[in-house]
Amino acid sequence: MTYKTILAVLQSKADAGRVLDCALPLADRFSAHLIGVHAEAIPVPYVTPMGFPDTDFIAASAEQNQQRSEEIKALFDARATRDGVSFEWQAMENVSGDSAVSALVAARASDLIIVQQADPDGNSGSHANVETLLFESGRPVLFVPYAVSVNSNFKKVLVAWNGTQQAARATFDALPFIKQAEQTEILLLDATDSAQQDGAMAGVDIAAALARHGANVTFASQASGGVGAGEAIENRIAETGAELLVMGAYSQSWLKEFFFGGATRTLLESMPVATLMSR
Repeated sequence: MTYKTILAVLQSKADAGRVLDCALPLADRFSAHLIGVHAEAIPVPYVTPMGFPDTDFIAASAEQNQQRSEEIKALFDARATRDGVSFEWQAMENVSGDSAVSALVAARASDLIIVQQADPDGNSGSHANVETLLFESGRPVLFVPYAVSVNSNFKKVLVAWNGTQQAARATFDALPFIKQAEQTEILLLDATDSAQQDGAMAGVDIAAALARHGANVTFASQASGGVGAGEAIENRIAETGAELLVMGAYSQSWLKEFFFGGATRTLLESMPVATLMSR
């Protein structure tokens, strides 16, 4: 398995450079085709006090949208051409102007989606519903932190493992990174005995499976120590120097959450390193 189609979601000029800093080296490394996607909002009809559509306002809005899209396209084209990767550009429109929502069709035909983590302090025009990609695309999403630089070599990988379907999906979706990493650690938190498995042996099978692919795998089982799972994972990232976190994404229903259910929200908001999630 490898990544041959990579989708870069570019919501604005503010996040485009950071996303491309990650996407372009990966496209080159995996000899992948890179698709850049950006959406603008469909101009909303504005009615004058006399009750007539304000055509000047609509035309001005459309012109501004087109200019913004063309600026991001020019940045994408220039950098992709410079790096010598196979690429294409897709410009779209929707009611909200959300590039993540518009990218869903292309995302479902991609091996890997790359998007910046939502920046809560960014202007409203730069916000993207990145969770839509995570929960509705059916494909792995690599989140680039908005506040931390990313080295896409990903020499150290941390896999948050709890034996669930989502964790398994994310782990094998990340296999191209895991195989190339110098070290991959399988992390279990608060593992307990069950009818199916001894808690002490909970991560042995996945570690062995990854090792058969040639990955250099280590194993760590620890107690969360009374902190939330998300915080415990962040602490382990700091301890190990991991450059990529791999974990399953869990719904926000408390009935469906398992060991790391609450960590999905925590890590989407804090995200100390690049994070690959699958649903």
